[in-house]
Amino acid sequence: MHSPVIAPSAADGVFSLLWVIIALPALGAAVILLLGNGRTKGWAHLLGTATVLGSFVLSLLAFFALLGRDESERSIGQFLYTWVDAGSFRADASLLYDPLSALFLLLITGVGSLIHIYSIGYMEHDERRARFFGYLNLFVASMLVLVLADNYLGVFLGWEGVGLASYLLIGFWQHKPSAAVAAKKAFVVNRVGDIGMALGTMLAFATFGTTAFAGISQVSDQAGQGTLTALGLLFLLAACGKSAQVPLQSWLLDAMEGPTPVSALIHAATMVTAGVYLVVRSNFIFDHTEVAQTAVMVVGAVTLLWGAVIGCAKDDIKKVLAGSTMSQIGYMMLAAGLGVAGYAFAIFHLLTHGFFKANMFLGAGSVMHGMDDDVDMRRYGALQKAMPVTFLTFAMGYLAIIGFPGFAGFWSKDKIIETAFADNLVAGLVALVGAGVTAFYMTRLMLMTFFGKKRWEKGVHPHESPRVMTGPLVVLAALSVLGGLLLLGDWIVEWLAPVVGTAPEHELAIAPLALTLIVVATVAAGVAVAWLTVGRNDVPRTAPANVSVLTRAARADLYGDTLNEGLFMRPGDRFVDGLVAFDDRGIDGVVGGTAGSFGGMSSRFRRIQTGFVRSYALSLLAGAVLVLLTLLAVNLA
Repeated sequence: MHSPVIAPSAADGVFSLLWVIIALPALGAAVILLLGNGRTKGWAHLLGTATVLGSFVLSLLAFFALLGRDESERSIGQFLYTWVDAGSFRADASLLYDPLSALFLLLITGVGSLIHIYSIGYMEHDERRARFFGYLNLFVASMLVLVLADNYLGVFLGWEGVGLASYLLIGFWQHKPSAAVAAKKAFVVNRVGDIGMALGTMLAFATFGTTAFAGISQVSDQAGQGTLTALGLLFLLAACGKSAQVPLQSWLLDAMEGPTPVSALIHAATMVTAGVYLVVRSNFIFDHTEVAQTAVMVVGAVTLLWGAVIGCAKDDIKKVLAGSTMSQIGYMMLAAGLGVAGYAFAIFHLLTHGFFKANMFLGAGSVMHGMDDDVDMRRYGALQKAMPVTFLTFAMGYLAIIGFPGFAGFWSKDKIIETAFADNLVAGLVALVGAGVTAFYMTRLMLMTFFGKKRWEKGVHPHESPRVMTGPLVVLAALSVLGGLLLLGDWIVEWLAPVVGTAPEHELAIAPLALTLIVVATVAAGVAVAWLTVGRNDVPRTAPANVSVLTRAARADLYGDTLNEGLFMRPGDRFVDGLVAFDDRGIDGVVGGTAGSFGGMSSRFRRIQTGFVRSYALSLLAGAVLVLLTLLAVNLA
């Protein structure tokens, strides 16, 4: 059964330093950005990396301290100050450290630290490297606020901070028009989702009189079904924006215009997982509204296939990984939509995905580093010998994401598929098909990049990246292999039980081992199809034009932008044009006409003012005669 969020106990010991975990990267961002790129150029990368490493160390200490507590005492609160106190509306700046936020802290600061270290080498020759690290620190600090806040208003603060930082990072190379447009697109699309977050927060306060998780969870079952459904759908809208889920997925592929470490940080381990965090954290709402919970599952299932199909047709290595991210987040949303049976597995896959996808994004950056920033896989080939460390570490991520037995992704994805089949046959089939398609497009990426014949441009000499870049790859590759240990003895399920509850045992129509074999066979089929279509043939350096309708659609992101333009942008433009025309001809016409009428009247009255006494006397006489005639007419009547 579902276990509601318990009121947190007071912070003590290492838990009293929770605010420092946020303060360190926030301080790094403030120092670097306020002093400017010129003054901090020589040491900003060291400060930025040190602050996130410091937060990771504190997060690790707090995790082990929480691990040593009884299950009933694993919810720690830290009051900082009263943020808003206006009439009946009170919101505190308080932190909540529990099993869910503990895992997110380790992921954000741990993977974030590796990405910072990697960025030292990747951005070494960029003139604005100091500012880049300032933006990275700002992003990490905002994400930490999001997952540590103990109320929806605090989450909203971190939510908006993450949106701002992602805008700055995606458009970091703003001299490129494509990067500037991508940043603006991400910002605008996310604002749509942010409406859901803002309205959901307001509705929560209007309904429950508080925005605190503990307070809402205790009375959520007393709210009306319509209100809970509205809350769930509003928070789902917010989640779709941040996690690039259909219908707010269009910004993710364009966001690849940012530097590759940004792709690893935002699109693998942190920002895109914020929506999943919001849904799981709000389990006390979704568990009481079947409509909203089903909507989460449907959105996840649709996005799972949507991103996978897109990944099959892209030649840009980063966009293949972006489509993959969209699809894998879909798996997490699908699991979260299964309710208490799937919450823990959604977070489990979120963690393993953070490991292997960050590994592959940074590996793609390493490939780009050795290929003069070329992202077109049709101009790669045979790189396994030229870049052995990058190849081996990338291969670990590849085996994890396709679900090769024993690797991290095998355990987390298999549990989602198993739970989906036990709850909903259609959802299970979608998840199974997605596993096969994932194996296809990731094998296609591996074959086009590391195997086959050389298709390099003239003058390109592939080489291995420096150790400061390959070191994080090795660590992430190891986590891609060993991440499945989190499931050992159902550890992660029991760890998250105080937050998301414990599900009853589910029953499958077939033995779990038989389903696992079916999943593995589906993955093998996807690998085989990729080998038959790509591995056995020479890859043309130019993408063929004579392709299927589905391939053309996938190349165009399944016409997501076209749909948005047709349904929202163009009607919106016409609506705005109509408002402008109404303002010009209607409102301005009335104002201008009124002013003109009074101007004309005043010019006519001005002629009466001649300045001659005889004219004024004649006017007085005429007025007196008019008054006299009026009085006579009244008396005679």
